[in-house]
This record gives sequence, C-alpha cells and structure tokens, in this order.
Amino acid sequence: MTNTKSAKTGGKASPQTNRPQMSRIQKIRPKSRSQKSNTAASGSRLMPLLLVVIFLAGLIGAAQQHMLPVGIVGIYLTLSLLTFIAYAIDKSAAKGGKWRTKESTLHLLALMGGWPGALFAQNLLRHKSVKASFRNVFWLTVVANLAVLGYGIQVGAMDLFI
Repeated sequence: MTNTKSAKTGGKASPQTNRPQMSRIQKIRPKSRSQKSNTAASGSRLMPLLLVVIFLAGLIGAAQQHMLPVGIVGIYLTLSLLTFIAYAIDKSAAKGGKWRTKESTLHLLALMGGWPGALFAQNLLRHKSVKASFRNVFWLTVVANLAVLGYGIQVGAMDLFI
C-alpha cells in the first residue's frame, strides 16, 4: 500500500492502517507511567489525611457536646505531635545514615493515640509509607486504638478522665 492523501485531513495515510497520520503539532504526548502514578498517589495520599481531619474534628465535636472529656482530645493531639516529631527525626536519621527509631516505638506511639500524627508524617514526609509490613502493623494499631476508644466511650470509661 502506498502513502496517499487522506480525504478528511489532507495528511498522509499510514501504510499499515490507512489512517491519517497526525502532524507533530497534533500529537499529544501521553503521560508517562510515573506521571500517572503520581496523580493516583496524590489522590490516595489525601484519603488518610482526610481520615485524620474527620477523626480529630469528631473528637473536638464530641468534647464540645460533653460526650468526651476534653483531656482525651488533648491526649490525641499531644501524642500526634510527638509521633510526627518521632517520624521526622527518624526520616532525618535515615537520610543521614544515623541511629534510627525502632519501628516498634513508632507503632507504640500510634497505638497509644498518636496515629493521626503518624498518618500526617507518612504522607507529608513520605516516610514509612511504602514498606508493606510496617503499614499493615500500623493499620492494626489504628484499628486497635479506635476499638479501645469506642469501647471506652460505650462503657463510660472516658468519664474517668474528666
């Protein structure tokens, strides 16, 4: 088959497909695999942050409605800040090849109530966000923490903190 002019576009037809070839200007450069994954990753990174914001807003709202002691909100905020700092220190140590924070320490902080700060750190610092075994244990600590909080609210144990 020979290259012939296409009736529609006036361009040359491709010998293999008999479709008009696009000019350089018409061609749209497809996104690379890394660009696609970055777009998807940014969406998936927002979900945990949204979870943290909703959780903390719910805690604050519950405290304002006297359903939860204000001290519990303070504990979560304090532990979240400490956990975020621990992640930042560990990230810095990882970059510099220095002494690292034990993963068990990071998990303990998350279990005690610092998981919102850990999620922020994982997403904002991009630290401890890829290793599957760490992430699995981390999410177990989140579920365990929320289960204990829910149980404490249900049986009235939170009144001990007033």
